[in-house]
Amino acid sequence: MAGGAATTTQYSSTGTASGNGKKFLFPFILVTSLFFMWGLAYGLLDVLNKHFQNTLSIDKARSTLLQAAYFGAYFLMALPAGMLMKRFGYKFGIIFGLLLYAAGAALFYPSAHYASFEFFLLALFVLASGLTFLETAANPYVTVLGEPSTSEQRLNLSQCFNGLGSFLGPYIGMALFFHGGEAESAGNLESVQLVYIVMAVVVLLIAFMFYRTSLPEIQEATDGENTANTKGRSLMEQKHFVLAVVAQFFYVAAQVGIGALFINYVVEYWGEGGTDKLASGLLGLALGLFTVGRFAGTALMRKFAPNTLLAVYALINIVLCGVVMMGMGITSVVALIAIFFFMSIMFPTIFALGVKNLGPRTKEGSSFIIMSIVGGAIMPYVMGSIADSASTALAFVVPLICFVVVLFYGMKGYKTR
Repeated sequence: MAGGAATTTQYSSTGTASGNGKKFLFPFILVTSLFFMWGLAYGLLDVLNKHFQNTLSIDKARSTLLQAAYFGAYFLMALPAGMLMKRFGYKFGIIFGLLLYAAGAALFYPSAHYASFEFFLLALFVLASGLTFLETAANPYVTVLGEPSTSEQRLNLSQCFNGLGSFLGPYIGMALFFHGGEAESAGNLESVQLVYIVMAVVVLLIAFMFYRTSLPEIQEATDGENTANTKGRSLMEQKHFVLAVVAQFFYVAAQVGIGALFINYVVEYWGEGGTDKLASGLLGLALGLFTVGRFAGTALMRKFAPNTLLAVYALINIVLCGVVMMGMGITSVVALIAIFFFMSIMFPTIFALGVKNLGPRTKEGSSFIIMSIVGGAIMPYVMGSIADSASTALAFVVPLICFVVVLFYGMKGYKTR
C-alpha cells in the first residue's frame, strides 16, 4: 500500500466468502460496465458544445454552461448520493442513478423539439445527477472488491472502460451532428434526439440487469494499524484525503476545460482545412489516447508507485499546456492531443490515494471527492471568457495552473499519517 501502513480489510456480504476474489469477479465486471456508460455521456458533451454554438447561435462562454450544468450536478448531488447509499447500500445507489440517467437522456427529446438551450441544461443536469450516484457508488465499490494493495490498479482498469466510452462519444457526435458540415447541421437537432433516446433505452436495460442480479454489499472495516489511524479521526483531520479533494477539483477543472474548448482550438489553429468535423475526429483520437493511457498506466503501476506516475504525468502536461498556449499551428494541436494521454491516470489515482485508510468512512469520503468534480463546472466558463475576450490559446493557462496543483499532490500531498 503506497504511502500507508499495511491493512486488512474485511468484506461481509450475503453468500460471499470474505477474501474470495473469484466471487467478486462478476460484480466487478458488471460495475465496470457503468464506467463505459458515463464515459459515453461525457464524450458527447464536448461535441454538443460546438454543435449548440452552431445550431442555437451561442458564444463560447455560454456554451460552457453545459459543463456547468453537468458538473454542477456532481457538486449538489454527491452528498445526498453518499447519504442514501450509506443507508440503503451500493446496489440501491446504482439503480437509482441509472434511472436518473435515463430520465435526463429522455428529456433531450423535448429539449431538441423546442430548440431550447435552457431546457437542454435542465436535461443535462438530471442526467448528470444520475451519473453522480453511479460515480459515488462505483468508484469506492471497485476499490474494495479485492486486495487493498491493488486498489489503484483495479480502479484504473475500470476507468479504462470509462475512457473507451469517452473515445466513442465524439465519433458518434461527428457522424450524426456534423455529417452535413457546419452549414447543413445548423438548426438540425433531430440527431441529438435520436442519440439520447437510444441511450435512455440502453440505460434502462442496464438498470433492469442490476435489479435482477445479486450483488455483494461490501462493508468496509479495518483491522490492525489502520483501525488506530482512522478511529476517532474525522475526514477533515486526514490530510491526504483533504488534499485529494483539492487536487481532484483542479484536475477535473483542467480535463473539462480542455475538452470544452478542444474543437474551437483545432478549428482556429489547425490552419486551412480546420473544420468542426475534423476537430471532432481529432477529439475522438485524443480520447482514444486517453483510453490507451489508462491501460498503459495500469500496467506501469505494477513497477512504479501510483503517486510517482501521477507527478511525472502532471509535469509533462504543464509543459504541453505551455506549447498549446503558444498557438503554433499543428504542433500545438499535437501537444493538445498528447495532454489527454497524460491526463488518463489522474482521476482514478487521486481518488484511490484519497480514500486509502478511510475504513468505514470510505462512502462518505467518496462523496466529498465526487463533489470536487464541481471544478469542471467553474473553470470551463473561465476559459471560455478568456477565449472570447483574448484568445483560445491563452485560455490554456488555466489547465496549466491546475496541473501544478496535481503535481504537488503526487509529490507530497498523497502521504498518509
